[in-house]
Amino acid sequence: MADEKAHRGRQSPLDIGENRLGFEDVWQVAVERRPVRVPDRSMEKLGSSRRFLEGEIRSGRIMYGVNTGFGRFAEIPIPENRIRELQKNLVLSHAAGVGPFFDDDVVRAILLLKAKSLSLGYSGVRPEIVRILVDMLNADILPRIPSKGSVGASGDLAPLAHMALVLLGLGQAHVDGKTISGKQALRRLGIPVVRLEAKEGLSLLNGTQAMAAMGSLAFVRARNLFDSADVAAALSVEAMSGSEVPFDDRIQRARGQKGQIVVAQNIRRMLAHSEILTEKPIKRVQEPYCLRCIPQVHGAGQDVLDFVAGILEREINGATDNPLVFAEDGDILSGGNFHGEPLALAMDALGMALTSLAGISERRIAALMDSNISGLPGFLSKRQGLHSGFMIAQVTAASLVSENRVLAHPASVDSIPTSANQEDYVSMGMTAAHKAVRILENTQTVLAIELLAACQGVELRAPLEPSPILSPVIRAFRRRVPPLLRDRILSEDISEAVSFIRSCEWKPALPVSLQFTKDGRS
Repeated sequence: MADEKAHRGRQSPLDIGENRLGFEDVWQVAVERRPVRVPDRSMEKLGSSRRFLEGEIRSGRIMYGVNTGFGRFAEIPIPENRIRELQKNLVLSHAAGVGPFFDDDVVRAILLLKAKSLSLGYSGVRPEIVRILVDMLNADILPRIPSKGSVGASGDLAPLAHMALVLLGLGQAHVDGKTISGKQALRRLGIPVVRLEAKEGLSLLNGTQAMAAMGSLAFVRARNLFDSADVAAALSVEAMSGSEVPFDDRIQRARGQKGQIVVAQNIRRMLAHSEILTEKPIKRVQEPYCLRCIPQVHGAGQDVLDFVAGILEREINGATDNPLVFAEDGDILSGGNFHGEPLALAMDALGMALTSLAGISERRIAALMDSNISGLPGFLSKRQGLHSGFMIAQVTAASLVSENRVLAHPASVDSIPTSANQEDYVSMGMTAAHKAVRILENTQTVLAIELLAACQGVELRAPLEPSPILSPVIRAFRRRVPPLLRDRILSEDISEAVSFIRSCEWKPALPVSLQFTKDGRS
């Protein structure tokens, strides 16, 4: 993610608490390492909530997870003098994650979102718990969190338990590229080992912050990827001497789908005043769907992004703990806000939208390879036979598209009961998030291959020139990757093309009138 981190700079601290977070806020903290602070007003609300909870404990009120066991053990009361032990045992027993550790960017996002959720004051934790999470984040002391082990039932229990271990001086942390013990991490912060009080272990573990962190970062990257796809598609239309008619605004408005209208408008503007399309070296009676239906396919995906954005934005600003403390009402209520179903459905939808984006991109790549369709040299090679051109690059794209289609099977329709059937319908939201990220990475590479092929195809139309808007994009791309004049190692070109997309190097070449997201980064 080196290209993405190139945007890092000195920024003022981000206030969390009652202030709403946006995706760019999460990105700035997780990727650009923007510092965070909790306003005094939020700390005061945390203190008030905590005092109310402690009063209820002293009154002898039985409250789930506060002075009872967990899950199937909810009916077992815990004496007040064993509550600290209960909270520590909860963290230890739930730290059962496996698999590769989350990247540092994801861990930063997890810390941010957990601090944000707790700072709302509905969890009843002491203010110092939030302060420690924020201090860890600002000092870039990052718990080592295994990425597998959550079914999205009571949220992300296993991953968040590994996060909480470091507060207890246990587990491991990643600091300055090295792994240190949890105790060493606390020493770096200059604080003693935390002794969790009533409900604090449960509040640290309950919630959807791990899947929401993955989803938020994936969304920002996906948003840019959809914009990149429109640019690659417009270049493919140029390369194949396609028709501009399918992008006519009247066609789009006759249907009325929002995303379709916007995509067609962007493609129209990018293709305006193209010599290639004016001269029409290749004329077809009917365009293949991969060209003719760009607005319909890309636009439908854009509409899915709107849905995903709404779900995620509400989730990263909401309370996903259980039980919730409503100090002003004098109530402590047990519910199910930790259930990951909203995120599971959103991540599955994002994965399916990206799979469609990659699928139609691969079909454009295949059309560019086929001289019978494109009218260009076979496999875009000037020395056909002796040089294979982009033949196997298309095979790579096909492989990734096939993998995407397997991954796109929704995880949210699955459920496997846990905790002795107490948690009898789970979301599998973490699985959906993992799949969406893998699909995103595959799609990014497919679009990079299309960009390679489309730029080559446009240049093979010389001396005819592409549109004035797309010409600077090609020039910017050629600073990364030279034209393919003879066979060379294409994996290196693909890697450079991926970096070109991730770093948004194409955006400065485009006019602001195009309706692309201004802050999306891949």
